[in-house]
Amino acid sequence: MEQPRRHDSIKVEVETAYLPDQSDPAIPRYVFAYTITIRNHGRLPATLMTRRWVITDANGKVREVEGDGVVGEQPRIGPGQAHRYSSGAVIETPVGVMEGCYGMVSEDGVSFPAHIPTFRLAVPGILH
Repeated sequence: MEQPRRHDSIKVEVETAYLPDQSDPAIPRYVFAYTITIRNHGRLPATLMTRRWVITDANGKVREVEGDGVVGEQPRIGPGQAHRYSSGAVIETPVGVMEGCYGMVSEDGVSFPAHIPTFRLAVPGILH
């Protein structure tokens, strides 16, 4: 039986929300919250060590964010377990996209990427 590749063992799900009370289109400033759920479908625990985000607004302005862990944590996620956290992003247009990658290390010391699928940031009703 073929074992799944390490980078396939971590699945990332994203939910987004526009925060109108923190946004000000006149500036322009559009604030979005996102909630990430990271699920370990592998056979070994894995620790999220680093993150890298690429945030692109509708004008093509790109911002990259890199750092250790997520929201001050480097969570260890056991097989069949999930880690959930919320954070936010600010862009200058009512629509944008985010994508990225987590740097993971499995319990046996193997480093591997966990890709974060591209997701949209959009003010409700702005897109059909």
